[in-house]
Amino acid sequence: MAEESIAGEIIIDDDVVASIVGLAAREVEGVAQLGKSSVQRAVSGALSGAEGKARHGVSVEVGKEEAVIDLQLDVIYGFNIPNIVTEVRKKVASRLLEIAGLHAKEINVHVVNIEFPEKAPQKQQVQ
Repeated sequence: MAEESIAGEIIIDDDVVASIVGLAAREVEGVAQLGKSSVQRAVSGALSGAEGKARHGVSVEVGKEEAVIDLQLDVIYGFNIPNIVTEVRKKVASRLLEIAGLHAKEINVHVVNIEFPEKAPQKQQVQ
């Protein structure tokens, strides 16, 4: 049976795109977290659940086929910042196309903080 095409428009909300971007950026080694000032992080963390935390430090402008991304990142000391930014751009562009079918027109990355391993919150290990 032939596949039938039904006309209609797909609209992906900016928050959905921002969540995809945030999660993709966190997949890159050397990214500590998405950046914001400690005050902004505390306020937005208190007002949103886990799904909102993926969008912290991300702003997007979404069109029909492409998106412009602004990211704020905290990086881990000892990693090469230009390499991290390159990998973040690749990962974000790939995930946007793969998940939302959007092309990244521009990905602006602002490194706003550096975390030192001894000060970084330790991830709890499951035993």
